[in-house]
Amino acid sequence: MKDSSLEVVLYNKPGHLIRRLQQIATTVFLEETAEFDTTPVQYGALAAIRAYPGTDQLRVAQAIGFDRNTISGVVERLETKGLISRETGTDRRTKLLYLTAEGEALLEQMYASTERAQERMLTGLTKAERKQFVDMLKRVVDANNEVSRVPVSVPASVPARRRS
Repeated sequence: MKDSSLEVVLYNKPGHLIRRLQQIATTVFLEETAEFDTTPVQYGALAAIRAYPGTDQLRVAQAIGFDRNTISGVVERLETKGLISRETGTDRRTKLLYLTAEGEALLEQMYASTERAQERMLTGLTKAERKQFVDMLKRVVDANNEVSRVPVSVPASVPARRRS
C-alpha cells in the first residue's frame, strides 16, 4: 500500500502549495494595505486602467485574468469610491475607463504597502531565491495560461481615445 500520509498526498503537491500561497498572499496584501480598503482584484483593475487609460471592462478583465461578471462588480465599486470614471465610447455600448485623480493618488499611496506585501509573501527566501522563484512561477503560469478559465491577454496597446 502506498503511503497515505498528508505529507505525501497533499502537503508536498504543487496544487496544494500554490493554493496555500494564494491564501497567504491575499492575507498579507489585505494586512499591508488595510488603510486603503482595496482588495487585490481592485488594485489589479486600477493598475490595468492606469496602464491602459480609455480601455473597457473586457480588456481590464483580460489583462488581469478575471471573468466579466467579477470585473463588472469591481468596476462598479471603484466608480462608487470615486477612483475611476466610466465614459461612453464611440459605439455607445462601450464604457471607457479612466482613473480619477483620486484613483491615481491611491495607487501612489499604496505603492510602499504593496511592495511590503510582496516582500512578506516571500519570507524565507533570499533575494536571489525570490527572483528565481518568481521567474519559475512566471514560466509555469505562461506555459499554462490557456488552461485557465480566464486566460490573461494583455493588449499590446489600447488605441488612444479622447476623453469626452
